[in-house]
Amino acid sequence: MFDTLNKHIAVFQQESNLSCLSSCGKCCSKSDIEASVLEFLPLAYHLYKEKKAFEVLEVLQNSESSYCLILQPFLGQHDKGFCGNYKYRGLICRLFGFSARRDKYGNKNLVTCKSIKDTQAPQYELVSARIESGTLDVPMMSNYAMMLNAIDFQLASKYYPINIAIKLALENVLSYYSYRSKWTG
Repeated sequence: MFDTLNKHIAVFQQESNLSCLSSCGKCCSKSDIEASVLEFLPLAYHLYKEKKAFEVLEVLQNSESSYCLILQPFLGQHDKGFCGNYKYRGLICRLFGFSARRDKYGNKNLVTCKSIKDTQAPQYELVSARIESGTLDVPMMSNYAMMLNAIDFQLASKYYPINIAIKLALENVLSYYSYRSKWTG
């Protein structure tokens, strides 16, 4: 599903000419980002394979930060940086900035940040008009959320603050492999 979404977003970015600001990190440093456990299972599995799962779990258990653990901020700047595990970022991270949701009237609205709206204002307005007129295909948040739900409704349907979602994903992976090794020797 993530591969399909990545391709969809790449086409949208190419046709819209919208892009994130280099090393911005503002969306990652928001304290109210929520995610499901399922969207961070690939990250948890990757950390397990790299033998970093316990280390990251300990950091999460001892951290009171509400900023995304994966954000690698620049020294002294919590709102500037880059994703430390971009390949394994969650669904919300992939969709934000380059997807749309429907408003109460059924119109598609681009979901993006203030920085893109301000720094790329003319292009943002043009893209919004094209989305509204139906001449530009945009990934729909609800479609990809439904695809995620179809994989595992229980792990995809409940949302947590992002670091708790990552922690629960790690606990799921570690639990699975703990029991598996006991049965397979």
